[in-house]
Amino acid sequence: MTHTLTPDAPLADSEISLARALLQMMIRVRVLEEGIERHFLAGEIPGFAHLSIGQEAVAAGVCAALRRDDYIASTHRGHGHTLAKGTAMRAMVAELFARADGMCRGKGGSMHIADFSIGMLGANGVVAGGFGLVAGAALAARLRKTDQVAVCFFGDGATNRGPFHENLNLAAIWNLPALFVLENNHYASTTETSETMKIEDVAIRADGYGIPSQIVDGFDALAVYYAAGEAVERARRGEGPTFIECKTYRVRGHYIGDPERYRTKGEVEAHKSDDPIVRLQARLGPTLSQQEFEELWGTAKSEFADALAFARASAQPETGEAFRGAYEGDRDPETPHGAFAVREEAAFAPFFTEVPSAGTGSAH
Repeated sequence: MTHTLTPDAPLADSEISLARALLQMMIRVRVLEEGIERHFLAGEIPGFAHLSIGQEAVAAGVCAALRRDDYIASTHRGHGHTLAKGTAMRAMVAELFARADGMCRGKGGSMHIADFSIGMLGANGVVAGGFGLVAGAALAARLRKTDQVAVCFFGDGATNRGPFHENLNLAAIWNLPALFVLENNHYASTTETSETMKIEDVAIRADGYGIPSQIVDGFDALAVYYAAGEAVERARRGEGPTFIECKTYRVRGHYIGDPERYRTKGEVEAHKSDDPIVRLQARLGPTLSQQEFEELWGTAKSEFADALAFARASAQPETGEAFRGAYEGDRDPETPHGAFAVREEAAFAPFFTEVPSAGTGSAH
């Protein structure tokens, strides 16, 4: 296990364009999630939503090291991963609004958003639900003899569940091209990590499976990028999986509407100084003027406004779409899968109702 937690340092000339790209992505994620929060609280977004505000450096840094044909699997907190991997904001916002033009035709929503066209295998409402997807994708890449890589994002709470251990062991013994990225924000839902494990660095668990690991500053997008880049290249060379623990923090509650009785306001305020956007802006220093910085925010806000208008103009999904996409060939009633879908649709049709308005409360 290697530690790469380092203090902020001046940027080399060769890092400036990369840093600006990472900053732009983090701002886009922040603007998207602040918009999600507003419109969820206004009752426009159904279901539940979990924000990653404060953790943007992990999504931006890791996904910048990937190719379009690489794979990722996310958590219930997956907006940033999805956007950073390359999904269009229009399609994302339409999906969150449960509209027909969403990338999942309005059926995935926040916790199950997915975009196979860019290798995003899905957010997951089940804690530790992404490990099997990533192990499968990595195995498929190996069997096809491609150099694709599969990345699993997960939280500290997931490392106490069986799929974490099963799939790390599998990835290790089969030498799979996988990258396991822990976003350690110190809370498993509403439970502080120290209450559920007796170790400070979760990365030591990777040692038990013979998987090399790194611990990085999860507020430093460049540090995350370099750690991920090294791990990705290692996987592409056929040298197997890597575990990266990103020490980070979420400054919003576990879910939108969370009363946050499990932590103090002072604790949250103390972590706001770790804002990854502010830190990277400071490192760019005079190479990024205040006007240019404001323009990055303005561009992101315009992009979100356009996506919001697109989502609002999109039609509601037709009820007949509810069972489409579950099986290959289910749009053809002459196939067994198609006939099954028709029967299921007929059986459940009397129970179809309007999509409920947004609520508050935790959901996995």
